[in-house]
Amino acid sequence: MGRLHFFKEKKFYLNLLIIIMLSIALLWLTFRLLDKYTRHNEVYTMPDFTGMNYHEVERQYANDFHFFLIDSVYPKGQQPGSIYQQDPLPNAKIKKGRNVYIIIVAETPEKTLMPNLKNLSLRQAIGLLESAGLDVEQLDYRDSPYKNAIIDQYYDGQPIAEGTELVKGSKIVLRVGIGRDKDRVKVPNLIGKPATEAKRLLNLMGLNLGTEKYEDNDSLKFMCIRSMDPGPSSSSVYLGTFVNLTYHSSRTLDFKKEMDELLHEDSLAHVPGYVQMNTIQEINETTDIQYEDEF
Repeated sequence: MGRLHFFKEKKFYLNLLIIIMLSIALLWLTFRLLDKYTRHNEVYTMPDFTGMNYHEVERQYANDFHFFLIDSVYPKGQQPGSIYQQDPLPNAKIKKGRNVYIIIVAETPEKTLMPNLKNLSLRQAIGLLESAGLDVEQLDYRDSPYKNAIIDQYYDGQPIAEGTELVKGSKIVLRVGIGRDKDRVKVPNLIGKPATEAKRLLNLMGLNLGTEKYEDNDSLKFMCIRSMDPGPSSSSVYLGTFVNLTYHSSRTLDFKKEMDELLHEDSLAHVPGYVQMNTIQEINETTDIQYEDEF
């Protein structure tokens, strides 16, 4: 018999048929199980968790996703414990059971160290406070031969030493020298300036922010200064004077027109860029400590 005699036997074809059928069945079963495992065609839209409390989201969607907390950040104005960023991004097409990586707003406030501001100029002190993430609460002017020099620094009514740990955003009272001559200062014209810059500009001039009034309801980022009391047309005031401000939304008021009218009333319309130049020049001149003149 030849070596290929089995081709003539029925058993060979029967076994071959069985092998082919088993192979097809095994492939079909494999693909079915693979589809089930990978959830083929089960695509969902990723929810937007931004701003939601992380612990609540994790509890509510525990059966849908696997959450992994990878970092925390300290953005201003965000609710502690809320979700700041997610991956996959909102509205992405995903499958349930997907890993979701989360960055949250830190639940503990960010800390910073109090710098030493003593004997610095007012402008230098404000700059250092801003770099440390701290704010000026008030300028407290006292008798001193050195005008606009920092005499001492206070937090919560008590002197605060250099290197003391504080929560970022804490407010510091600066005790400042008024100078031998107790000079007065002209109120800068801040009409049209953003509300978010008002306090800093006043502080740089040696003035304090008084009461604040809002004439309409809008986001703070659109609010600008409409009026001041005492105003820029008033006589000079003492250092440390509180200036009351009224704000209006720039989306409902033409501040350029308001400024033109104000300049016209002060007979300064013929001086191009007077308001901006005047404000910056006064701030630069007023906040410098003239040590050579003081000794």
